[in-house]
Amino acid sequence: MGIVLSLAIAAIAIYALTHALKRVNYDEVLAVVHNTNSGRIALAMMLVAMSYGSLTLYDLLALRTIGRTEVPYRIAALASFTSYPIAHGIGAVALISPVIRYRIYSGSGLGAVDVANICFLTGLTFWLGNLTSLGLSLLIDPGAISLFDYLPQQLNRLVASALLLGIVAFVVWSWLSPRSIGTRKWPVRLPSGPIVLLQIAIGVFDLAAAALAMYVLIPSAMNIDIFRLTTVFIAATLLGFASHTPAGIGVFDAAILLGLGGDDKEPLIAALLMFRVLYHFIPFVLALTLFGSVEAWRSLRAKR
Repeated sequence: MGIVLSLAIAAIAIYALTHALKRVNYDEVLAVVHNTNSGRIALAMMLVAMSYGSLTLYDLLALRTIGRTEVPYRIAALASFTSYPIAHGIGAVALISPVIRYRIYSGSGLGAVDVANICFLTGLTFWLGNLTSLGLSLLIDPGAISLFDYLPQQLNRLVASALLLGIVAFVVWSWLSPRSIGTRKWPVRLPSGPIVLLQIAIGVFDLAAAALAMYVLIPSAMNIDIFRLTTVFIAATLLGFASHTPAGIGVFDAAILLGLGGDDKEPLIAALLMFRVLYHFIPFVLALTLFGSVEAWRSLRAKR
């Protein structure tokens, strides 16, 4: 069912993207990219770096939650920065991310159960941050994703309220006593209430930094509201994640163009291209280089 859903999302997105790219003047797109202020690009790069920096805290919190306090931050940062860009760049996140994490963490004595716990807890941070941001953004601008769900604004506001109430209930539930799920062979320790709040804060910060990186690349003449962009950005991110396409390609872009684009699509397409390079392509190349270097160094050390 998951495969069918992913294929359906990808097919619909490709159709929508093909329709949105009709009659686009690509010379104008390149002109917008060329004329973009270098200061804006530098600011976007800084925000992207902040976003990826906050991602390293996902792993650090997960390690502290499962009690592996002896693993230093540099190992958590290495596992985070190599697993996220590579897994999202290739597309098979659920398969590749745990494998890369295992290769990194096994050197510090962590086993398969520990890595499975870390993957679950980092995913929990991702969803808590995204759903909290989506709920808050929908409360402020309930019509931002009407082109996606075709629901009236009042119903979108009710959905936002339900999301936020569910998150509050989870925080209260986790605060009352230590929680765990799974089986005796595969136990998963859940974070305590204070850690859950910290997870939410980190997840929201990560998403906000990424959304702001795209926001500063969009020409100011388009007059796109920051809350609307944030809501559409979250929806596009979740759709891209659900599609399992490499870096959400096609799905993320179609959602952004559908949710934010009007008659003048060229400036938005230019912003999308620059954001893709800064947020996906450059980190993907850096992560591959770093992971390859670590593996080469380990192989050389083993031979010696």
